[in-house]
Amino acid sequence: MMALSMHKDANNQMDAGKYVRYTPEQVEALERVYTECPKPSSLRRQQLIRECPILSNIEPKQIKVWFQNRRCREKQRKEASRLQTVNRKLSAMNKLLMEENDRLQKQVSHLVYENGYMKQQIHTASAATTTDNSCDSVVMSGQNQQQNPHQRPQRDANNPAGLLAVAQETLAEFLSKATGTAVDWVQMIGMKPGPDSIGIVAVSRNCSGIAARACGLVSLEPTKVAEILKDRLSWYRDCRCVDVLNIVPTGGGGTIELLYMQTYAPTTLAAARDFWTLRYTTSLEDGSLVICERSLNVSTGGPTGPASTNFVRAEMLPSGFLIRPCEGGGSIIHIVDHVDLDVWSVPEVLRPLYESSKILAQKLTIAALQHVRQIAQESSGEIQYGGGRQPAVLRTFSQRLCRGFNDAVNGFVDDGWSLLGNDGVEDVTISVNSSPNKFLGSNYNSSMFPAFGGGVLCAKASMLLQNVPPALLVRFLREHRSEWADYGVDAYSAACLKSSPYAVPCARPGGFPSSQVILPLAPTVEHEEFLEVVRIEGHAFTPEDVALARDMYLLQLCSGIDENSIGACAQLVFAPIDESFADDALLLPSGFRVIPLDPKSDVPATSRTLDLASTLEVGSSNARAAGEGGDAYNLRSVLTIAFQFTFENHLRDNVAAMARQYVRSVVGSVQRVAMAIAPSRQGPQLGPKSLPGSPEAHALARWVCRSYRMHTGAELFRVESTASDAILKQLWHHSDAIMCCSVKTTASPIFTFANQAGLDMLETTLVALQDIMLDKVLDEAGRKILCSEFSKIMQQGYAYLPAGICVSSMNRPVSYEQAIAWKVLNDDDANHCLAFMFINWSFV
Repeated sequence: MMALSMHKDANNQMDAGKYVRYTPEQVEALERVYTECPKPSSLRRQQLIRECPILSNIEPKQIKVWFQNRRCREKQRKEASRLQTVNRKLSAMNKLLMEENDRLQKQVSHLVYENGYMKQQIHTASAATTTDNSCDSVVMSGQNQQQNPHQRPQRDANNPAGLLAVAQETLAEFLSKATGTAVDWVQMIGMKPGPDSIGIVAVSRNCSGIAARACGLVSLEPTKVAEILKDRLSWYRDCRCVDVLNIVPTGGGGTIELLYMQTYAPTTLAAARDFWTLRYTTSLEDGSLVICERSLNVSTGGPTGPASTNFVRAEMLPSGFLIRPCEGGGSIIHIVDHVDLDVWSVPEVLRPLYESSKILAQKLTIAALQHVRQIAQESSGEIQYGGGRQPAVLRTFSQRLCRGFNDAVNGFVDDGWSLLGNDGVEDVTISVNSSPNKFLGSNYNSSMFPAFGGGVLCAKASMLLQNVPPALLVRFLREHRSEWADYGVDAYSAACLKSSPYAVPCARPGGFPSSQVILPLAPTVEHEEFLEVVRIEGHAFTPEDVALARDMYLLQLCSGIDENSIGACAQLVFAPIDESFADDALLLPSGFRVIPLDPKSDVPATSRTLDLASTLEVGSSNARAAGEGGDAYNLRSVLTIAFQFTFENHLRDNVAAMARQYVRSVVGSVQRVAMAIAPSRQGPQLGPKSLPGSPEAHALARWVCRSYRMHTGAELFRVESTASDAILKQLWHHSDAIMCCSVKTTASPIFTFANQAGLDMLETTLVALQDIMLDKVLDEAGRKILCSEFSKIMQQGYAYLPAGICVSSMNRPVSYEQAIAWKVLNDDDANHCLAFMFINWSFV
């Protein structure tokens, strides 16, 4: 009985300790601690009990349970909030999809009706026998019917009433495109709707001009969305300026604006476009906001816009934004862009840039939606940026980089640019700006130039690339800068930021060996654009070079490197900055832009890379004659290169010669890179990295296997054939990462060969492998172990290295279970290189 009583007392105590009722004062004290530290340690909980007398009657174990429950409730609250947000998005997306389905059903009904009507007309025409006169009357009647829809009533659009009539027509036509069947829309590949997707994106088929449409959800109110979208300069990167020349108020709080807009040309070989438009802002009965716009011309009537000799006047057909309020907050946005860019004024090889609805969708329609989504997520706190920079400041940096690069590519006369004479070869164009402060929203400052005169010089070129995906090329240029850049030229560009700008001459060809470290600043929501700081590290090998081989910094913007993005322009733009990197830092951008041309099945493939200027001169027939015959995979793109440099007046010709030669060397490097990374001509899919087939590679594979067997007494792999190509093939496809590096006592070892697994681990290619140094791949612990084992490797021939961490060329950590290092001997038993095998490696 005593034992039973003791057991009951223990159970009562356990139950009493299991359920503790806290007083409001105790809960308040615990909440204060939870705010500071949601997961206090055991010592912190005991300290809490000692410091708070009101908690003295509670066991430390119960305090621990309270914090566990509190963290669980917080997690449940956040999850419930997230699910409510997702539910609202799904409800709005469901509504959007139902409306899209209704629109498609109307379009189907319309097509079925047209098909039946055409069948009836064909049947009537074939059955009827008419005289020539009656035929003429039918023809005339048909012509009148075709002309009538284009005839507008005579009106005076130079007064407010006439402008309002144009505005109302624009509104009706825009709504018929945004939610109706006025345009035959085809959904873009890869654009799948969902709660976290950008929305539904479609392009036009068989309509006048080119058009694109997008529908999406954002967590901003309609008025805020309208304010953002009307500020076209903030999100349309190709927009040079927008001037509001007149504002006419209308009933219901609406406005009519007369706008003059200039846009940049994407390449150096086409004229820029400008637009003279009427923009109408109004609200609908259901609370939606509408911003619609169209060009004013002879057919619409209205005032005549400004004339400019440097621009080609393009036409904007009824376009705009329909912004509808969403239940529970937020907005549904419908965007339509419909333009006619006067494609016939462009050289034939460039016309795909001006007649592609996909390019229009990426550069204008999707860009608008992405910008609004970006600001919405910044406002809600969903995006956290490092470095203490405000999102608006980072966006301004991106805009300034793009704008400066566009100014350099276009070289407008009213900005102060003028052409400099060439050296007899017209592959590189040199423009000079002796008054850079004339730039609109200038990126320049008088402190960049000496008191006795100076300016900015731009060297630029364009070329046609064959079978090189733009995203792949720009990604390579970004990741492997040393493959094309010159350290001395980078040093000269960075010198303009110093108090003594021209202390570092650009007279040392080749410069110093260098490597780069990419420090991310601000990727956008859709990861279509990356703003980053690049640190270029110079490596000096002699004492007199130490002062010159210093680190430099670039502010860099990279966009369009997603290979799944259809019709996207890929771009890499950078500008030197100093270590302080102030918000108003001076920027002089240079870089690359690659724009895809729609593949044409009837055009045979020419050589991999061509000078675009020569292609324009000789014509398409000669280009075809030089080709290799038909090719199912005919991906073409236009590459534009522009580099800007500051100069002193008395050194202008020297700087121009340097810039011209440098751009030519960069073009040559890009051509080599394009040849190396171009996918197989057997098809569009990117296969595995190609197997090197040179005699040197065969010999190296044989030496690596023989040395491994000689030193360790084991086989590197079971040799299926003694033929050199068979050994290389087995080494290339070995599952572990095998790589070779040079043995130098005066400099860091540099990789000379890697098998496919090794290239995957280093995230590089055979072309760029020689830019990677061994000490940049190993971490500090790995370098110490290798140094301690180096003498053993050279004497014994090999050494086993323990598990560790190394770093890829993209600064991603890679773990491995074990590494083996061995000395590779050639046929004369002389030291040739070091080989490493990293076993069971994986990205951390």
